[in-house]
Amino acid sequence: MKIAINCWVLRNKQIDGIGYFTINTVSKLIKAHPEAHFQILCDKNFTEDYFDFENVSKHHIFPALRHPLLYIFYMECVLPFFLRKHKPDVFVSADSYLSLLSDCKQIPVIYDINFEHNPKGLTLRNRLYYRFFFKRFARKAKRIATISEFSKKDIADFYKIGLDKIDNVSCGINSNFSPLSENEIKEVRNKWSNGAPYFFFVGSMHPRKNISRLIQAFNRFKNNNQNEIKLVLAGSILWSKSEIEEVYINSPHKDDIVFTGRLSDEDLQKVLGAAFALTFVPIFEGFGLPIVEAMQSGVPVICSNTTSMPEVAGDATILVDPFDVGAITKAMETLSADSELRNQLIEKGHIQKQNFSWDKTAALLWESINAAV
Repeated sequence: MKIAINCWVLRNKQIDGIGYFTINTVSKLIKAHPEAHFQILCDKNFTEDYFDFENVSKHHIFPALRHPLLYIFYMECVLPFFLRKHKPDVFVSADSYLSLLSDCKQIPVIYDINFEHNPKGLTLRNRLYYRFFFKRFARKAKRIATISEFSKKDIADFYKIGLDKIDNVSCGINSNFSPLSENEIKEVRNKWSNGAPYFFFVGSMHPRKNISRLIQAFNRFKNNNQNEIKLVLAGSILWSKSEIEEVYINSPHKDDIVFTGRLSDEDLQKVLGAAFALTFVPIFEGFGLPIVEAMQSGVPVICSNTTSMPEVAGDATILVDPFDVGAITKAMETLSADSELRNQLIEKGHIQKQNFSWDKTAALLWESINAAV
């Protein structure tokens, strides 16, 4: 079998959730199936060795995707020519985009359709592209892969397609996350929070990540409790930061709020592992990788009760309404006051995390590929 996989998402050297999904799932898929040949489509600047196996050929395809007009040119002009020439049995798109003009069987990985529910979080040009093309991609696809039961149902309902066409392949946990020793925790806290325990958030500072309400909840927590706990937030501010800045500048506890910027993989593993708890309260998530990464790190979790997060969390987290600042504050207070509950959540997280692995995700994607062919 010949399988073409669009890995253009890896053109960005700063890997995000979709990038980690692509690297881990595709590499596991390739290693598990030496009998198949994989054609990796990538940016001309892609030099990493993630997919350097004997059953792989890399194809550096022009142009690099940087603008919706180039998305259309690539998917409807360049890609159909490639697929006709190389004749794969199926084309898998790790960044969701398909060719509407190609007759090749195609599978997009559609992680979520937040842009349909919260379009204001995107630039106008991307909003127009996504909302025009994704419903057409969903109908064109032979099968669709997604990463949660929530997203599966959401895609089916919104685009009026059958659930039996969509496969939930879930997500795994990056192998670098693990519990830290007491000495390591002390060292990390000394570096990042002046030795104090801290609530931790990681993710891009996108409006859907709900950073403003998280800071407001922390303000109330500090008003009500005399303790040294801080709030540490990691991630790049890619969108307008005015709202976050306003909430932060007006906070009476801004000395206890730390913005780290984007962390390296090594630093993220340490800063997450040393956290008192993960406070991850987005409005919308297709999966929510930090939840399972915290479980892998032996860190308890407070997370949202919306979209995919309850199914990922199971009974191993404190679930809160992300729109209710008071509920987030109460969860912080409950966890900080109850060490037994904290230990229970860590133990439950150890059990819950076993439901997720990249090997499992690769196996489920292979099933989806076979169903399409």
